[in-house]
Amino acid sequence: MPNPSNQALFVLLPPISDDMRGWAERLRAEVPGLDVLLAEDDASATQALARADAAYGWVSPEQLPRATQLRWLQNPFAGPFPGYYYQALIDHPAVVTNPRGIYSDHIAHHILMFMLALSRGLPYWNEAQRNGRWDTSARKHGYVNIAASTVLVNGVGGIGAETARLCATLGAKVNGVDPRPEHDCPARMHGPNELDALLPSADFVVTTVPHTPETEFMWNAERFERMKRSAYFINIGRGMTAKLDDLAAALAAGQIAGAGLDVFEIEPLPQGHPLWTMENVIITPHVAVADAEDISERRYDLLADNARRFVAGQPLRNVVDKARWY
Repeated sequence: MPNPSNQALFVLLPPISDDMRGWAERLRAEVPGLDVLLAEDDASATQALARADAAYGWVSPEQLPRATQLRWLQNPFAGPFPGYYYQALIDHPAVVTNPRGIYSDHIAHHILMFMLALSRGLPYWNEAQRNGRWDTSARKHGYVNIAASTVLVNGVGGIGAETARLCATLGAKVNGVDPRPEHDCPARMHGPNELDALLPSADFVVTTVPHTPETEFMWNAERFERMKRSAYFINIGRGMTAKLDDLAAALAAGQIAGAGLDVFEIEPLPQGHPLWTMENVIITPHVAVADAEDISERRYDLLADNARRFVAGQPLRNVVDKARWY
């Protein structure tokens, strides 16, 4: 049944947050031609999707057959949960967009935190401090000068491009790997087929890629063996891109010098996993943007801009290649 008004129906799908309630009020006021509906539960979402022209959230395989009018779906996540994309959604005519780009500066700063702390031996100095030990030789791995280092950024979207810019500003040589470069940045760009050849020269390997069929467990024993023994591995993209047991084994064997990890194959990282107690590993619990106060507003700004574009029949921002999940 078509929308009885002349407005496009935009449905915010559950779970509904306080932020989303505020967005609904603002969209109604700020985007003429858009009728906004909050679907509080799955039953109301399924019913609303039968009339929806656009939606924010996830449409399940059971709900999708009802979404015959759906033309735009805003994915809340730049790197969504496994199963967000499925074949019927890939085949569906609806355009999917995502919020990539709104986190770039915050996550790049988190990456730099890892790089500086690991390269200067901060975990070792912290251990000595906790033990009340004045020990000028506490650091067990040599100092890596970022200004004279080579940084390999795997995934040069907004986050990777900003990371490359910051590293280059500090004087590093930056190589970037990405299948579809979209951002201007100081990294020398390479295709994914060149990744293995670049690994042996990198002092820092920073991976920001989303979880896709191509990237799942791309970081494994074979790749860690290709890295320098003095190199640091930093994963801030998605946990399912790196095999945790392979990483722990590489660290234990001294194949690499250390790691900074914000995302994990299994979250929360299981108690008792070797990574918890490795002195050359810094762990943060998937919080690179958790406390960034401006992310909700950035998310809304992108959503509102796309809503205006949708009503006006203009191209949307951040369109996803559904078959590739990003």
